[in-house]
Amino acid sequence: MCKLLPIIQKLSPISSGEWAKAKALFLDRSYQADEIIFSAGDRPEGVYFLTKGIGRYFYIDSEGRERNKSLVKAGGAFASISSVVNGEQSPFYTQAITPCDVMVINYGDLIRLSEENKNWATFVRRLYENLVLKKERREADFLMLSARQRYEGFLAEFGADSDLIPLRHVAMYLGITDVTLSRIRREMAMT
Repeated sequence: MCKLLPIIQKLSPISSGEWAKAKALFLDRSYQADEIIFSAGDRPEGVYFLTKGIGRYFYIDSEGRERNKSLVKAGGAFASISSVVNGEQSPFYTQAITPCDVMVINYGDLIRLSEENKNWATFVRRLYENLVLKKERREADFLMLSARQRYEGFLAEFGADSDLIPLRHVAMYLGITDVTLSRIRREMAMT
């Protein structure tokens, strides 16, 4: 069985038959650690479902500093919504932090599936719902939680996989400096 089907079935009851009709639309791709999946300025037309590994979304500011927008683990996805919906250039980069396997589908094909099949429509709707919920939680975390609480939340979300993510990426994701993260880790007896 494909590694993607169980991920899809967590959001919608896609049957084996429905998957069999759709699987030719998905392409397998692999990325090495630190490899860029797509860059700011690109117009990626696909949704990249992560079946193995950890990656990140990030911006590079006018002074060349990186800022992590989001971290993604297996079960998540990479996409530039402004690119797939409006044909605009991606405003951010995506990168594999660890070796990653993805299955990519053209966004137009995914929408066609959702227009032809109720279960695929449910899947797409839940993808967007989960994206909005994640953004809502992240915003609340930045406004309501201390840096230590945000780090504790990160550890809870990523579990054992948190050890695979370089601390500089974790600090960027949490919106704190490397020094602050080191202090928090010392206080938590993690270093």
